[in-house]
Amino acid sequence: MTRATRARRRGPDRRAVRSSVIALLSSVVVLGGIGWVVVHAPRWPEVQESFFNAQILSESLPGLLTSFVVNIELFMIAEVLVLVFGLMLAILRSLAGPVFLPIRVMATVYTDLFRAIPGIVVIFILGFGLPPLGLIDPRTDLRVLGIAALTLVYSAYVSEVYRAGIESVHPSQDAAARSLGLSRLQSLRHVIVPQAVRRVIPPLLNDFIGLQKDTVLVSFIGLVEIFRYTQIKSAATYNFTPFLGVALVFIVVTIPLIRLVDWLVARDRRRVAAGGIR
Repeated sequence: MTRATRARRRGPDRRAVRSSVIALLSSVVVLGGIGWVVVHAPRWPEVQESFFNAQILSESLPGLLTSFVVNIELFMIAEVLVLVFGLMLAILRSLAGPVFLPIRVMATVYTDLFRAIPGIVVIFILGFGLPPLGLIDPRTDLRVLGIAALTLVYSAYVSEVYRAGIESVHPSQDAAARSLGLSRLQSLRHVIVPQAVRRVIPPLLNDFIGLQKDTVLVSFIGLVEIFRYTQIKSAATYNFTPFLGVALVFIVVTIPLIRLVDWLVARDRRRVAAGGIR
């Protein structure tokens, strides 16, 4: 191997190292500058005591983690229901022919309605509106009402993700399936939907990150989960540090999911660039 060849091979490595060092140094400078400005602000000691009290944070963490179990329950159950119900909505909106027009209209109205109404409003309506009507037992667990509200809202969003995936499958796939004797529903089930689901996994995960965070909204109807516990703890201590604990818990749980989504998107792009089959 000649000296010129070795130099050419070392060149990209050196540039990569230099770029990484420059990026690290610039990040340290920027973050350090921001930190210096914050800690030298005139009222930083008061803010530190109110939001960054280490003793209160350590005392609150066990209760925060215990209460977060309720959020996990809400998220896991609602996620399964949203996946199923959202897919059903997408399939109903994909049915062709005049005979299915009423079904398509109802599915479209549902999707538009629950995408337009803020989630907190749906939670309030179900939490405070259904029990007085006598449609359900007033002693019904608030978790059930919270899961129902989250499912109604996120099914509308997820159905649109599914529908985009279904429409991204080339019509020739459906035509080939129909030429083999499959009905429209059989074509959707065996040919189109499996391809569509595989394509929309990254955006689905993005929606479920939002669902995970929105479980705290159920606290507004009285369910004691991590956010409601934090409000109680903050009122008892006259300190806002427990809210920092909530932020830390969600950061620890959510950031790995975000990185997973980024990895899936990057892998999908590499497949497309390489001419692979999606």
